Formats: sequence, structure tokens, C-alpha cells
Amino acid sequence: MAAPVIETCHVACCANRTPNVVSWSRGGTIAFGTCNSVALYDPQVGTSLDLQYIKVYYLYLTVLLFFVTAPESHLVSGGSDNRLILWEAQNEKFGKSVECEGHTGPISAVAAIYTEGSGILVASSASDSTVRLWLYTDNRKAECLHIISFGSGFMMDVSLALLPGSRVPILACGGDDSRVHLYVQSKGELQKVKSLQGHEDWIRGVEWASIGGELLLASCSQDCLIRVWKLFAKSGTDIHTEDDHTIIKMKEDVFEVKERDMSSVFAVSLETVLAGHENWVYGVHWQPPSYKGGELQQPLSLLSASMDKTMILWAPEEGSGVWVEQVRVGEVGGNTLGFYGCQMSPDGSMILAHAFHGALHLWLWRPGVVISGHFNAVQDLSWDPEGEFILSVGSDQTTRLFTPWRKQDATWHEISRPQIHGYDMQCLAMVGRFQFVSGADEKVLRVFQAPRNFVENFANISGMSLEKLLTSSDSANLPEGASTPALGLSNKAVFQGKILWLKPRFFLIILSFFLIKSVSYFHPLNLTEPPPEDHLLQNTLWPEVQKLYGHGFEMFCLASDSARTVVASACKASKVEHAAVLLWSTGTWRQLQTLPCHSLTVTQMAFSPDAQLLLAVSRDRTWSLWRRNLPSPEKPQFSLHAHTGKDTAVHSRIIWSCDWSPDSKYFVTSSRDKKVIFRCWIKPCSSLLDVGDSATAVAFCPVLCSDNSYLLAVGLECGRILLYRWSPGQEAAGRHDWSSCAETDVLQSHALAVKRLRWRPRAGRAESEAEEKSSWVQLASASADHSVKIFNVNKLAL
Repeated sequence: MAAPVIETCHVACCANRTPNVVSWSRGGTIAFGTCNSVALYDPQVGTSLDLQYIKVYYLYLTVLLFFVTAPESHLVSGGSDNRLILWEAQNEKFGKSVECEGHTGPISAVAAIYTEGSGILVASSASDSTVRLWLYTDNRKAECLHIISFGSGFMMDVSLALLPGSRVPILACGGDDSRVHLYVQSKGELQKVKSLQGHEDWIRGVEWASIGGELLLASCSQDCLIRVWKLFAKSGTDIHTEDDHTIIKMKEDVFEVKERDMSSVFAVSLETVLAGHENWVYGVHWQPPSYKGGELQQPLSLLSASMDKTMILWAPEEGSGVWVEQVRVGEVGGNTLGFYGCQMSPDGSMILAHAFHGALHLWLWRPGVVISGHFNAVQDLSWDPEGEFILSVGSDQTTRLFTPWRKQDATWHEISRPQIHGYDMQCLAMVGRFQFVSGADEKVLRVFQAPRNFVENFANISGMSLEKLLTSSDSANLPEGASTPALGLSNKAVFQGKILWLKPRFFLIILSFFLIKSVSYFHPLNLTEPPPEDHLLQNTLWPEVQKLYGHGFEMFCLASDSARTVVASACKASKVEHAAVLLWSTGTWRQLQTLPCHSLTVTQMAFSPDAQLLLAVSRDRTWSLWRRNLPSPEKPQFSLHAHTGKDTAVHSRIIWSCDWSPDSKYFVTSSRDKKVIFRCWIKPCSSLLDVGDSATAVAFCPVLCSDNSYLLAVGLECGRILLYRWSPGQEAAGRHDWSSCAETDVLQSHALAVKRLRWRPRAGRAESEAEEKSSWVQLASASADHSVKIFNVNKLAL
């Protein structure tokens, strides 16, 4: 069997910012919606190596649910494009089984159960103010059995179960009217039997659990409370004692259900009210049932997640049966909101929450290592000069750092969040081993330098020598860490003598002092594994060392030369005076020169590897080439060497990307007109390649192929990445000078446009200490689908 050309090394992604979008199967797989795709993740592995990444929706995935059937597992998902899809597992891969269409608004919640002899019942709620009941049968067809309309109201969550001792389904709906509505299925339709009152605000979550011959229903609300309701069958004796006022018991709501020729009476009563959260409770989840002694048993354990940044595990006391708080986990401090939902592993050993910013929080009764990533479009990324880590920026207003964790099996993880900003991030450029410049939707460029605490932790996690890393930076003047003051955007350096340690009993007093005096929240970490989300948010920031002013509009792109002495920047522009490229000195951080040429926004820039040339491409469909002059007080550093105009432009649409060959002889441009064009700056020559889709990113591999040809990666608007070999001069011999090598398959490709491609600056794989320089190179990609992906490319298999 031939060796694969492209292997997925790492996928960085996180959950969508919506409730009901994470589900944990009984087989141990976690499914979560990320942008318009479903990601399947194994928390036991702790990495994304085996993560399945399936494009599902054209818009945004809003809800997801695993449910177990006999004998196969199924997954149901809903999106903001109003579609409901049922997935079926075959050979450990999920394939689309059936698609349900009928809702006229985004899906907000789903529930499903397996009924013997009938098939799979699925209930779905949407923002069109309806709840629909679907029946999926063995012939892979779905039929809408009934539609419940709530007028102008909305149901936030739904849950299905079977009534005790019967095969009659019961549906619970919780919505914006602060009530829990109960429906039972009769003759294929849903009939309302009761409305449970008690909550004082919108109900955010409902879930059934079967305990013996009874059903327990947990409901959570924006009133910060959780209510547990008990549903049970009434016997003849119970019915006759209704009027016995000598017995003290909770009020029961009784309803009758007719099944075929038989009639059964059921009652619902309030079991308990759980108060412990201090903000809206968004999710409740019962511990999954498990087999003990050959019988399926449901543990009496309830997990809740709230916007107060905590999850609470509730259970009744053995003696009194009173429900009490058993465990509380979560975050303290910081400037983020709380949790959208929670899940528990099949054996109850792990609990999971997904946060407002999309992060997954995993506890194995202590914070665990979990996959992470951006929760909005990733705009740019860059390798460090040594190829040991990747920095990425995104529209989620964060800069994130990923590196291999060299434990037994080296896997990629996020270990630092250098910048958490107040504007959407757009671009970055590395200007040293531990220094970078970033630009956002503001007129200012910001320069960041790694603190000493990060360098120490990076050495621990990556397995590199601390002494070697410290020699690459000014270790004597490095701050210990950084923190962001209240209402501020700049990360302030924190030095060793100014770290404030908090004692718990003085926490509230000191906290009020923080809000007034902006004392640092930073605490030094000694990490041997990737940090959890709360540490990433608070203790892994990099201090801001410089601000650069000069642009008139929001920043759009950045580039730095190979010597790390010059940075080029460009901003959004609709006039010639604003479309100029600015050059900055990394030694003094002063503006060196203004390079005017284009009339619209410069979309990308690239310095040649020998640092002698600067290439810029623009929305005005032209490119410009600037050449460095010999050092002279009379001459500027760079002068215009060549450019195209409106009459000479080869591209007919916006030029999105550009790059240089490793020998600095050739450059390449890619455009929305589906063309990739190779050019030589020394002599007039060009070669045109039609890739069949808008080419949004392009990158030359810094390592030549075995036959001295160039390896080029092209990213498309549809999310695919293509690999080509380019051999200049072949066209003169009557053959194409380029040839297609490989492309990413459906699972490897992004779901939306590729925004940036970057090859590792040297051969080998970053996670391998013994680098295989002759065979492997690595390619990193950033996409509008919120993900960063790293691919291993086998040159010998091209």
C-alpha cells in the first residue's frame, strides 16, 4: 500500500457559542459543533489526531445529540440553515442517514429515543416557534408525525422518554414562558397533558432520567434554580387516597393516558429545588446509566452548568434523601462569562463543560488536558523562526500559541494565549524567537515579547533546554508575566517583585482593591502539561512592549524580513494615500519609509528569503515589487522595482495571496479569478495555473523536492488544499511546468475558505525530536471555519 502524501497532524478547534452543541456518547466519543461542521473527539487520547471533522451545514451548527439505539449508535444534528440530519455509525465512521426538512427557523434543541417496533423518535425545537416530532424507520426515511405551534413563544430545550411501564413516549418542553410543558403521544400525535409551573424566568434546559419505575425530570432556568420533578404511575389505592387530608405530601398533578384499550393514570410532583448557582443555569445532565450485575442502573447524580462559571454535581444524601451539592468545579476571577452546557462521561469519572467563548473544560476531578482552538474565523498564522511553535490570530479577538507536548506521544496543544484583545484580530508577524507584532481592527500595531514564565513553561512542555531558550532572548530584563488592567487593552508587564499573592480570607477585600488600583491578576505557573482554560485566560499573557502609530484605518496585513530587522504593514484603504505600505525598524520601532503604489487595500505582503525584495498584492488586482537599496544616507531603504497597472494586470479579480520561492528567484500570486501565476523577477517570464476555484492562500515550501522542483500549496475558498510541483523551463520542452501532486480529502479539508498557509521553516516534524529531514515537511493552515490545521507532507510519496 502506497504511503500517504498528506497526513493530518493536528486540528485546533472549539465548540460553537450556543447551548446544546456538545454531546458525549456511551462509547466515550465527544461530538461538538464547530462552525458548520461536527467534530468527533476522544478525550482519553487527549489530542485531535483521531478527530473526525465533517462538514454538515452551509451556515452554523446549533445543536447536537448522541443517542444509543439497538444495535447501532446514532447522532442527530441541527443547524441555522433549518435542517435536521440523522447520522448513523458504520465501520466507526458516521455517515448521513437521512435529512429532515420542514422547520422555517434555526434548530435550537433536539431529543431522540429508540422505540421497539416503531423506530427512532426525534423531537426538534426551532426559532420558528414550533416543536416537531419525527419518526425514522429502518427504510431510512423520516416522517413528520406532528407539529406543535407555540405562537410567539420559543422552546429552548426538549427531552423525550418512555412513560413508566409502557411504550408511550412523553415529551418535555421548556421555554420562554417559564413553564415545562408535557406531551404524550397518542395515535401518532402529541397531546398536551400538563404544564408545570414554578420557575420565574426562561427555562434553558430539561432532561429525563429513568429511576426504577419512575421518571425524574430536571429543569434549569434563568432564575438560577434547578427543579427536579418526579413522574410515576398511580395505582388504584393511590387514587382513592387523594382526598385523605391526614397524609402530608407534595401536590400531585394527575393525568390519564390511553394506550390501545387500556387506560393508565400518572402523577407529577415536585421532588426538590436546587439552589446553589448565582447566575443563569444553562444546562443540566444526568449521569448516564451503566450496567451493574447485568442490569442497567441509573445513578442518582445530576450535573448542572451555569453562567456563574461553575458546574455543580448534585445527589441525594444516603440517610435523609435530601438533595445536596456534592462537588463544585469551575473558575474564579477573570473577565469571561460562564458555561453554556455540561456533559458527563459514561462511567462518571469525567465531566465536561463548554464555555461562552467556545472552550471545552474537562475535569477528571481535577482540570484535564483538552482540545482547544478559536471560536471565530482564524485570519492569520505564523511559525516561529525555529519551527517549534505556531502563533495564530482570529476574529475571536485572541492570539493563541500551539506547540507539541513531548510526553510519551508528542501531541499539539495550546499552551499560551499571548493576547486577548477588544478588537477582532487580523494579522501577525514574528520578529524574533519570542517576539511578534499583531494588528487588529484598529489603527495601532502592537508588539509583544514573551515573559520569563512562558519561556520556562515552554521548556518544560516542549522538552527543550531552558538555557538554550534564554540565550535567544534578553533573559536579564524579561518580566515574569503580564496582566491586563480593568477596562484596558494593553498587557502590562509584571516583574518578580510586584507579584501579589492572595490569601483566601482576604480575597474579597483585595478584590475590591483590584478594581480600583488595577493590581495584577497574574500568578506564575510551573507547568509540566498544557494549562487549562482558566490559566490560559489569566496567566499566559505576553507583555506589550511597543505601540506603532501611523495608519489611518484598521490593520489588514503584516510581514517581516528573514533578518527580523524590518516589518511591513498595511491597512484597509479605498484611496491611494491610505493604501501605502509602511516600513518599521525592529531595533528602534520607528517608521523607516512609506511605499505608495496601490489604490486599494494591500491584501498580503511577503519579503524574499534573502530579505532583498518586498512583494505586495492588492484588491486593485495589481502587484508591486520593491527592492532594497545599498545602505546610503541619500537613498531610501526600498525603491519600486516593478509593478503592474490596470492595463498590464494579469489577474482579473482581487489578488488574495503571494509568496516567494526559497531561492528568491520566483514569486507566485493567487486570485479570486481562480488563477495562480508564477513569475521570475530577474527576467520576464510567467506561468499560469487554473485551480478551478477562488485561490485564497498560496505558499512555497522552503525545501526543494528531490528533483530540485518547487513544492507549492494552494488554499481554495471551498476549504481544499492542493499541492503542486513546479519546474521552471519545462514549458519550453512542450510539457507543463507544473504538475498536481496531492490534495486534501473531504475529512482533511476545511469547511470554509482557507485564509492562510504557512510551511514550517525547516524540514522535519516539530513534534519529532529525531527529525526525518529527507522525507517530511509540515504545512499549517488557517481557515474561516474557526480551525487551525497542521499537515505532515511526505515528499517521497509525491
